[in-house]
Amino acid sequence: MPENLQPSSLQLIDGPASAPATLLLAHGAGAPMDSPFMQTVACGLAGLGWRVVRFEFPYMAQARLSGKRRAPDRQPVLLQSWRDQVAAAASEGPLFIGGKSMGGRMASLVLEEQAQAAAVLGCLCLGYPFHPPGKPDSLRIDHLQTFTQPVLVVQGERDSFGRRAEVESYELSSAVQLHWIADGDHSFKPTKRSGLSESANLEQAIAASHQFMAQIMASTCRDRSDG
Repeated sequence: MPENLQPSSLQLIDGPASAPATLLLAHGAGAPMDSPFMQTVACGLAGLGWRVVRFEFPYMAQARLSGKRRAPDRQPVLLQSWRDQVAAAASEGPLFIGGKSMGGRMASLVLEEQAQAAAVLGCLCLGYPFHPPGKPDSLRIDHLQTFTQPVLVVQGERDSFGRRAEVESYELSSAVQLHWIADGDHSFKPTKRSGLSESANLEQAIAASHQFMAQIMASTCRDRSDG
């Protein structure tokens, strides 16, 4: 069990308690909060000064305890999990929410309401599932077209859940920023022939996420000083 795993709440916490903000980070549909991808991103952002709190949805927490894989919870359960996590972290100060694939999508679905109810400043989506693989017409973008709160989508250029040529044809809200990872798949891994490395692509994703949150924090501080 990782040293920073808190069994009572099934959370992993990285980064300084004095961080300017906390990022609540959720896993994707098939891998837990301590997968290599989640570990790399969380530790990378913690190393840049952010407090990163990873958690697991109920089905994944149960799978961890039982040792048996489980299908994801239904969407109402996933969304309520996000609301519960935000409520529990509200006293920590400014919050960002986000996650890998499904975790990021669920975060984006509660962003607008939680920006009003708590100190949630923005959403980070790492590999957004714009549509199921092979089903480009089954889009999951309605709420992305009406956002007023800031969202960063970090997406691999050849992600089967939304390739660059597809995504750039969508009419998304101006509040949604896109950062493209060259030749990256759904987890930002490039092909061998590209000459790029998975580690470099992950570093780029971490840097883009850091810049996104830092800019929002700087803007928030300016707004407070102007007020």
